[in-house]
Amino acid sequence: MLNGVDLLRQPGEFIVGLPFSLTLLTILLVHELGHYTSARIHGVHTTLPFFIPAPTFIGTFGAFISMRSAPADRKALFDVAAAGPLAGLVLAIPAVILGLNLSSIDAAPEQAGGGVTLGSSLLLTLLTKLTLGHFPDDINIAIHPVGFAGWIGLFVTALNLLPVGQLDGGHITYALFGSRHVWISRLAFLFIFSLGLLRWWDGWLVWGILLLFLGFRHPQCQNPSTPLDFKRTLLGWGMVAVLIVTFIPAPFSISEPMPQKNRAMPHSQPTQPEVDPIGKAI
Repeated sequence: MLNGVDLLRQPGEFIVGLPFSLTLLTILLVHELGHYTSARIHGVHTTLPFFIPAPTFIGTFGAFISMRSAPADRKALFDVAAAGPLAGLVLAIPAVILGLNLSSIDAAPEQAGGGVTLGSSLLLTLLTKLTLGHFPDDINIAIHPVGFAGWIGLFVTALNLLPVGQLDGGHITYALFGSRHVWISRLAFLFIFSLGLLRWWDGWLVWGILLLFLGFRHPQCQNPSTPLDFKRTLLGWGMVAVLIVTFIPAPFSISEPMPQKNRAMPHSQPTQPEVDPIGKAI
């Protein structure tokens, strides 16, 4: 769809979407296998990964595994929670770099047919500058499907690291702070919901409602009194840093189509999502 293929008329052209879909599904799978492998090491019974298809322009709501038994202590919980985002980053970052190298760079054109502009996180801004160098503000990157999949991988990492409920970030926060995690979860909810109310991105309102359903309290481990060791505590703060550098306050911006009389061509050409290369607010 992002490449202008109408599958109802051209079903054989589904192959055009494989660079995007295979890259994204692989990132999601590796993320979940990180959880699964760490859970098996610590003797935590879990399901295999489940993928959630969705009728959206990215085709999925992600993937998850379900823990069937409680971790023995906060150390085991931390290892299981942190393994997923770290494993996903190992693939998402190279996907972004490869995708940027394959992307087209042009002076910002007027998009006759409208389009989607992707927000930029601190990490994505750094990767863009390291990969493509510096360029003026009026330059847009029509990102390659592989890079778009990597962008989603980084965005999903940030969403999972939100310190609320039973998201990965909620597990990590509970492992780090014990019963005090509930106050951090409430502050994170207020922050996310406020971004939605301030119209940074309307999707944050949906996420805020979802976080309410997930709840702010975390189920206890079998031995909740065992604190984390120094290495895990240090890595825990590292995961907080990962959340900060991958978080995007305004992930998507939709530009409206130009009026028909102002269009230069009778039919606008499909365009790939564009990336804001310097990370400014959209």
